[in-house]
Amino acid sequence: MSYKLLVINPGSTSTKIGLFEGERELFQETIRHTNEELKGYNAIYDQFKFREDLILNVLKEKNFDIKKLNAVVGRGGMLKPVEGGTYIVNDIMIEDLKIGVQGPHASNLGGILARAIGDELNVPSYIVDPVVTDELEDVARLSGILEIQRKSKFHALNQKAVAKRYGKETGKGYENLNLIVVHMGGGISVGAHKKGKVVDVNNALDGDGPFSPERAGSVPVGDLIKMCFSGKYSQNEVYRKIVGKGGFVGYLNTNDARGIIDKMKKGDKKCEKVYKAFIYQITKEVGKMAAVLNGQVDQILLTGGIAYSNVLVPDLKSNIEWISDVTVYPGEDELLALAQGAIRVLSGEEKTKEYK
Repeated sequence: MSYKLLVINPGSTSTKIGLFEGERELFQETIRHTNEELKGYNAIYDQFKFREDLILNVLKEKNFDIKKLNAVVGRGGMLKPVEGGTYIVNDIMIEDLKIGVQGPHASNLGGILARAIGDELNVPSYIVDPVVTDELEDVARLSGILEIQRKSKFHALNQKAVAKRYGKETGKGYENLNLIVVHMGGGISVGAHKKGKVVDVNNALDGDGPFSPERAGSVPVGDLIKMCFSGKYSQNEVYRKIVGKGGFVGYLNTNDARGIIDKMKKGDKKCEKVYKAFIYQITKEVGKMAAVLNGQVDQILLTGGIAYSNVLVPDLKSNIEWISDVTVYPGEDELLALAQGAIRVLSGEEKTKEYK
């Protein structure tokens, strides 16, 4: 059976929607929201009805009969840490999304919008592999400071999607494999997938790991403490050096990986130095995750927007192929990944999980 699915991915200034029949995309639309439209809402949750009306209007303009939908899927938000999987949107989840238990974020509206539209049609609503997916082994949580735990914040949706895709394409099954998945985009996350669980991964938002186009990754802690107490920077300014103005932006004042590679090819030595350090740091992180898996790595998967590079991918592969063979899944199709998560539970391939 081909299920008809509405997929909703809310961002800070847009709401991306997709209509799927099975894994086939019927259409995709990005609804832009101006600052003028959003400034009247004090909290992210207050935007809910505004965004719902826009989504329903688009479907009406496309002459799609929403009564034909089998399910509605939303991007998972900043919930309590959960195992990976597809979750039915229940009342407890809605309350946590409303208040944003791990912080305010536009993705918190994903489950809320899915539930509202699904309930109107009497069809199920789901979220899939939210950013707070946490399957870390206990030993991976200790940071070395009693008051600070390592956190699982990474590109869970895309990492899980490509890992499951590889498991399906090879006929081996995700739950039977040890994989290292490297997501390369605005942030870099490198995850150790052990028999269907991400047992260790760097905190790609503001914790550790390689530097990225916009983020600093791991930095020397003593020097960071000195910077914090130097009196030169506010807390927000230091945080911006870690997230937003770190990595490529900090060194080269651009987050454009392709532009940096082009300049390097034309002889720009500064770009070359930063590029080589970027490859070096990702290589180190892959090596760490290989150690986490005791060297038993069935495959390394490269994904995300930077995985389209025909310069970077061969350079990185030459550094890590001694660990295991490498498969490349460039890009990040979040709408399809959300649809696939719903299909897996609707078809009985996976069990629906319940948020508690």
